[in-house]
Amino acid sequence: MAKDYSKLTKEELLKLVEKQDVELDLKSYGIVWDREKEPEQVVLDCENNLPILKRIAKKEIKTDESDDNILIEGDNYHSLTVLNYTHKGKIDFIYIDPPYNTGKKDEWKYNDKFIDENDSYKHAKWLNMMEKRIELAKNLLKEDGVIFISIGEQEVSNLNLLCSKIFRPANFLTLISRISKTASDKGNHFAPSCDYVVCYAKNKANIDTSNFYDEVDEDLYTKEDKDGKYRDDIALYQSALDTRPNQRYFIKCPDGSFVIPPGKSMPNQAKEGAKATPVKGDGVWRWSIDNGFKDKKHLLVFKQTKTSPLLDQNGKQAKYNIYTKSYLEERKDKGVKPRNFLIGKQFLNRRGADYLKTLGLDFPYSKPKELIDHLMKISHIPQNAIVLDFFAGSGTTGEAVLDLNNEEKTKRKFILCTNNEGKIAEEVCRPRIEKIIKGYTKKSKKNEKIKGLGGNLQYFKTDLIPVERIDNISDKQRHELTEKAGQMIAIKENTFEEVEICEWYQIFENKDKTRKTAIYFREDMDKFEELTKKIKNEKTVLYLFSYGRIDKKLFKYLDKNIVIEDIPEPIIDIYKEINLTLKDKLK
Repeated sequence: MAKDYSKLTKEELLKLVEKQDVELDLKSYGIVWDREKEPEQVVLDCENNLPILKRIAKKEIKTDESDDNILIEGDNYHSLTVLNYTHKGKIDFIYIDPPYNTGKKDEWKYNDKFIDENDSYKHAKWLNMMEKRIELAKNLLKEDGVIFISIGEQEVSNLNLLCSKIFRPANFLTLISRISKTASDKGNHFAPSCDYVVCYAKNKANIDTSNFYDEVDEDLYTKEDKDGKYRDDIALYQSALDTRPNQRYFIKCPDGSFVIPPGKSMPNQAKEGAKATPVKGDGVWRWSIDNGFKDKKHLLVFKQTKTSPLLDQNGKQAKYNIYTKSYLEERKDKGVKPRNFLIGKQFLNRRGADYLKTLGLDFPYSKPKELIDHLMKISHIPQNAIVLDFFAGSGTTGEAVLDLNNEEKTKRKFILCTNNEGKIAEEVCRPRIEKIIKGYTKKSKKNEKIKGLGGNLQYFKTDLIPVERIDNISDKQRHELTEKAGQMIAIKENTFEEVEICEWYQIFENKDKTRKTAIYFREDMDKFEELTKKIKNEKTVLYLFSYGRIDKKLFKYLDKNIVIEDIPEPIIDIYKEINLTLKDKLK
């Protein structure tokens, strides 16, 4: 419906014209969508509340001495806000499977209302929801971190442009197509069979390209000679798009004939290495005669065929085609570049739902764990990597990390964030992780006993501390935040074992009791000496309450093993920054 400008004053109309002129001048390539008509309540909550985490001890899982994994129940915007304090710049790998925005009536909510296909702002609402969360997630990634986002055809273009806006186009890695369904005849004009994975780096310049490779399929190496198992690789020749003067020459075949890629120019002599200057459209070899061919001649495979594309010395169809050997051991070391197209039963969506049924769990939208396993493997994330999924749903990412640790004997950890819509956190995600860690009886005809993989899980819920405004926090609220921030600090320092808590201080330690974290709650220092005696001679990060920033020089007298940190100001500063950034975007 057109706007009515008839009641505007001359000054108001001039301002409107000036604004439109500026907006036209600022147009650039990218994505534009409607501003939020109804800002998300969970985001508005953070203007007058401080997000914290509450530990739910009765839901933790302990089986061994390995580091703890984390499950956070609550809206992921609140979870990501907290993680911006505990894990800023610490995450190696993010995988998320957000709502695809298909228009199904019960797919996802915006301000407690399900978005359906008739909502005229459904794409704008989805983009607004995703932008805020991906922005917060970007802060969490290490400089060489990567993010993989599953998505359907409804939003794949918008998501790619959104990520390009947030991460910058230079950090685009690829768009992976995945066959997610088979034998489907749904759809009006095409039967939809593909999902996609949008892939970006925090800073691609910091990622060594050699880190991205796939494992070699050993079953393809069916031949063997004195140098080991090999396969016939792709043909040696290629078409020249420009002039390559040293890559068009004769190669001698076993019967004494000479061959050359198809083309018009021919060498003047019939001998190996005799060159011709290629013209447009001529084929050339992959290697030049002096730089590659002589060293790799032993890799050539000559095959007699009636369909050879090569020419002989007379310009007629050659008897031989030439291929190159690819030795297994060489490829094992280097791997192969991963393809951006995934096909196979292990990647089908139904694989995820069917697998959950064997665990005695019912959730129809679970991604196959093989997908996440594959993405982590081709990325070759560190052996102690931290993996985040803030649309965790049924917990597939958590199981994939546990599986990979078991397979590769590594110590990767996961952080899962999910709401409890339909009790998915309590009745699907956590039970799934518990079964994988402790073991379970597989629901099948045989009722097979499956051994647990071991591991530990800490369970948290998001909570809010009310304040007047995020930029106007009273002293009383500062004290409250300090006393309730213990679990966040324990996560930040990876010291989950609570040793002691009283009205003055709190002490945590790590699994092997080699490090401690202490929090002193008061401005009054009456019990400070008592606390420092308890952490004497132990490596400790000591958080001290203050109304601003502490002069750390005042504590030089403490043992060198004690590191002083401020509380609660660093948390408040991060929350202020997040809110300020968001307000700037909404202007």
